Amino acid sequence: MMNVAKVKTNAIRILDSKKIAYEVLTYDNQDGKIDGVSVAVKIGRDAREVYKTLVAQGASKSIYVYVIPVEAELDLKKAAKAAGEKNVEMIPVKDILKWTGYIRGGCSPIGMKKEYKTFIDESCLELENMVVSAGKIGVQIVIDPKLLVDLTKAETSDVRK
Repeated sequence: MMNVAKVKTNAIRILDSKKIAYEVLTYDNQDGKIDGVSVAVKIGRDAREVYKTLVAQGASKSIYVYVIPVEAELDLKKAAKAAGEKNVEMIPVKDILKWTGYIRGGCSPIGMKKEYKTFIDESCLELENMVVSAGKIGVQIVIDPKLLVDLTKAETSDVRK
């Protein structure tokens, strides 16, 4: 896999610096359809391979990152259990930039402002490649799930409904 796009996001710079194999896919976002299922259609990938990055806060005020298939919903009970929290709640959309350095629709699990405890849904382990945001709306990264788990120091866990 080689980087064919000329787009450089923080996530892409990190992958390049660590010499991790990936592919960049871009899509037109002028129609405003940036939800994961629409993105999967636009990039011609099975929705089961395309993952969204969600950010939640635990009862302890710690921030957690959850990467789940775009068609799935985060199970807050399972998410809290994985994080060892009494409960977790999604952070408000308006706060995503403040915590991650990314905006909604362009939130990558790679290269956030801080290194947060990350959980990637265990379904990724069944895939040869998975697709996540490159940190900018309209730009996606295709990567081996095991490489993403290693890079983000993530745990794989069943965190979807």
